[in-house]
This record gives sequence, structure tokens and C-alpha cells, in this order.
Amino acid sequence: MTDLAPAPSRARFAWLANQPYLLLTLTSLFWAGNAIAGRSAAGHIPPVTLAFIRWGGAFLITLPFAWSHLVRDWPAIREKLGLMIAISVIGIGMFNTMQYWALEYTQALNVLLLQSAGPLFVAIWSLMLLGVRLTWAQALGIVVSMCGVLVILLHGDLTALASIGFNRGDVIFTVAMVIFGCYPVMTLKKPAIHGLSFLSFTIGGGALCLVPLVIWEMFTRPLIQPTVPNLLALIYVVVFPSTLAYLCYNRGVQLIGANRAAPFLHLVPVFGAVMAIFLLGEKLQLFHIIGFVLVIVGVVVAARK
Repeated sequence: MTDLAPAPSRARFAWLANQPYLLLTLTSLFWAGNAIAGRSAAGHIPPVTLAFIRWGGAFLITLPFAWSHLVRDWPAIREKLGLMIAISVIGIGMFNTMQYWALEYTQALNVLLLQSAGPLFVAIWSLMLLGVRLTWAQALGIVVSMCGVLVILLHGDLTALASIGFNRGDVIFTVAMVIFGCYPVMTLKKPAIHGLSFLSFTIGGGALCLVPLVIWEMFTRPLIQPTVPNLLALIYVVVFPSTLAYLCYNRGVQLIGANRAAPFLHLVPVFGAVMAIFLLGEKLQLFHIIGFVLVIVGVVVAARK
């Protein structure tokens, strides 16, 4: 990720590129904002169009920095072209499109609850594809951090869990989370190429696979309106949860592995709650603090070697 900076300033990012916990925390922060942006865009920007502009824009941003690496790494990419295409379609195109689609039908509480199961899906895919089992510490950390997420989402009232109803959006998002659980595991099998080569190829491939759906959507859904909120949402999703977040996430998984990185997904709803406090005027309460502490403890326990 350091090659995004000019040569004289690359050294100052070298430290960040080797801090997996900070990188994964930033990823969760950016993805939390993506959920808010996606929810605000629901009904104003069609989901496939939003996903296509997100990844097409991110590809245009990264391509100038990645071009020389892509040329050099092309022989290695070609050897595992099938895997690289699968990663692009599954981890980039399918997951994010289904996420935006789900946000048209479900509420934020439901999405955040379902997202807390992300580390479990990563663990299942790790076992199926790599034969990697969860350690006791990782399993304990996932359980503790999931409890923290539930405390926050249910406002400390566990009885509220029984009153939550699930709809079509919840089913769509659950499938999306199952798909995303495969993404970090598959990236561990990628060819030995530069991080920018991997990022630009996968986001470009993810955007390309959406072209037929975008054309279909143009004839079946109202076109996007060029309003200020829509443009701001598009700028955000192109830069932060796409370009920067995936650079950070891919590097973090490379440094500590998929299972140890997975519990950081629990920070997404935590950051979402914090954003609601500061952006929507919600009050900080005791259950927020208890939930934050549990999530942090769980992430620390699970991320240890």
C-alpha cells in the first residue's frame, strides 16, 4: 500500500504497512461508514449501479499506481487466473452488490446482528479450504466480541432479541456474509504478487463482472439522480471502503492470517454505533461502554498468536 505515496514520502508509510491491528481497525472504520452510506443511498442509487461506480472508480484511482506492478506480475497472475477471477467475482462483485441490495429491504439493527457472524463464516471456510482450525483463544475471542456487539445492538436488553423480525433483506445479507467469509481465505492462496497488482486486478474484475447487471438495471430501475447527497455518497464509497479499506484489509490478512483477522469484523458495528452517537445525536450510555469493552477484549484475545 505504500506505493500510493510519492517516492520521498513512502518511508513514512512503511511503519503503517506493518501494523496489522491498526490496518484492520481502519478497515472496520471505513466499512462502518460504507454501511451508513449504503443505507442513505437506498432508494436513490440502484444497488448494482452503486457497486459498479464504487469499484470502477476505485480501479481508476489505483490503476496508475499499480500499472508497472501489473505488467511485472502478469505471468504470476496468469498462472492462477481462475483463482484471481473467482476472488474478483465473489469477494468484490457479488458481496458488495448483495450488501447494497439487502440494505433496500432490511434495517440497520438486523444487518449489524448478521454481520457479527462474519468471523464464524471465515472460520468455516478456513477449515473447508485450508484445513485450518480455530484455536481456543480465537473461538473465545469471537464469542466475547460477539457478546459485545449484541450488548450494543440490543441496548443491553437481551429480551429484545426475541422481537426482531427477519425479512428478505436479512436473507440476502446472510448469503452475502457467507460469500465474504470465503474472500479472506481465498486471498491466502493468491499468487506472490505486489499488493497493488492484486487490488487493482480484483476490483477491476469485480467491476467488469457487474457490467451486464448494470445494463439490465438501467432499463428496469430509475436512473441515479445527480444530487449532492448522492455524489457525496459515491465519493465516499469509492475512496474509503473500497480503495483504502481493501488495501488495509488485504495487507492485514497477509500479516496475521484470516482467522486472526476475522474478529476485527466485530468493530464494524461498534464504529457504526459511534457514528450514530456523533452524527445522529444519540446519547452515549452504559451499555455502549460495556459493549465496546467486550468487543475490544474479544478482538485482542482472538488476534493473539
